[in-house]
Amino acid sequence: MSTRLYGLCFALAALATAPFAHAQDAQRTVVRAGHLLDVDSGRLLADQAVTIEHGRVVAVAPWTPAAAGTHVFDWSAWTVVPGLMDMHTHLADEGQMADPGAPLKSNPARDAFIGAKNARDTVRAGFTTVRDVGAYRGFADVALRDAINAGYVPGPRMFVAGAYITVPGGGGEITGLPPGTVVPDVFRRGVSRGVDDVRRHVDIVLDGGADLIKVIATGAVLTAGTEPGQSEYSEAEIHAAVAEAAKRGAFVAAHAHGAEGIKRAIRAGVRSVEHASLIDDEGIALAKQHGTWLVMDIYDGDYIDSVGRAAGWSAEILRKNIETTEAQREGFRKAVKAGVRLAFGTDAGVYPYGDDARQFAYMVRYGMTPLQAIRSATIDAARLLGKERELGSIAPGKAADLVALACDPLYDIECLRQVRGVIKAGQPVSLD
Repeated sequence: MSTRLYGLCFALAALATAPFAHAQDAQRTVVRAGHLLDVDSGRLLADQAVTIEHGRVVAVAPWTPAAAGTHVFDWSAWTVVPGLMDMHTHLADEGQMADPGAPLKSNPARDAFIGAKNARDTVRAGFTTVRDVGAYRGFADVALRDAINAGYVPGPRMFVAGAYITVPGGGGEITGLPPGTVVPDVFRRGVSRGVDDVRRHVDIVLDGGADLIKVIATGAVLTAGTEPGQSEYSEAEIHAAVAEAAKRGAFVAAHAHGAEGIKRAIRAGVRSVEHASLIDDEGIALAKQHGTWLVMDIYDGDYIDSVGRAAGWSAEILRKNIETTEAQREGFRKAVKAGVRLAFGTDAGVYPYGDDARQFAYMVRYGMTPLQAIRSATIDAARLLGKERELGSIAPGKAADLVALACDPLYDIECLRQVRGVIKAGQPVSLD
């Protein structure tokens, strides 16, 4: 399915959401923050004025009455933090279901509307930027990103992977289907075997509009017939993806649960390892040595074991989830203690979209301070993207992404779930 047709689908979705699409307003705007969290310094500043022009912050200073003609957002009753960033989402998919064949039973138009809803739910929850690391229907995430950028639908700023680079029948495939089921090519855009084939498909994915490459280095918890601890690509194949992407200025994120697959990915030069569920001490030391980011979705195990079990997810998924959940959390605790780079990522789509902030409490429970957890979803996430000069904190020159919270998240991390206002690139997001 062409990107143009996806664009038409998203344009239809725009009819219901057009009131939320804002042209950039040249008028100066000031946000009065009762308290403002400076994530760079770690200080909570009282009664601040954030001045915004053309979607960017131009000044942060103590509050004084604004000049006539200035539009003021009075957030003086709230704590203001930078727009939150989730580095592992799947907004263009419907979300995990008991039926492994569900993606094949949908269609491009339906998926477009689903993606639009997921994007809206995500930005309304205070997540103004996401790294979307793969969609089953190839390049659906590219179309969703472009629709948001065009103002057709509300949603976060998206950096997208386009399609999974995965071995045939591997962790990025749709599996567990009745014998004889043919999976259309649109769901298999990045299926690759061998160094040359990996290189070729990396170029195909980037030519399709992706911002980054997602390599499935091991089996997956949620993919039938694969094992999380089993490596699916050699180090040479992963390195081929890294080298080919680097020619185009793109990074590689590696899905890797198993200890050996994690180490192969780190040695091959990936920017980040996703999940890292079974990481061992050697893997943690390698990540520290190489400066590799870990993106560990440590909330999901509880959701799968409760809601997934009640909804009839397969015994295989439930078994693999039990085998990885506590190991992942212990690995997370060790990684925090070792000073490994950690960025916030939830695997949104395993659980309902828009509930991303639920993970913060788990990160604090397993070793982070509240400030570290918030940084993982702001300035550290921006560093992972290589966008720290543009995103990640409330500072002059950066995109004006701000979130108002009902209370102080440094005191109670659950406050990040109590969103009272969102501004993305200087424009308010409707929470109705």
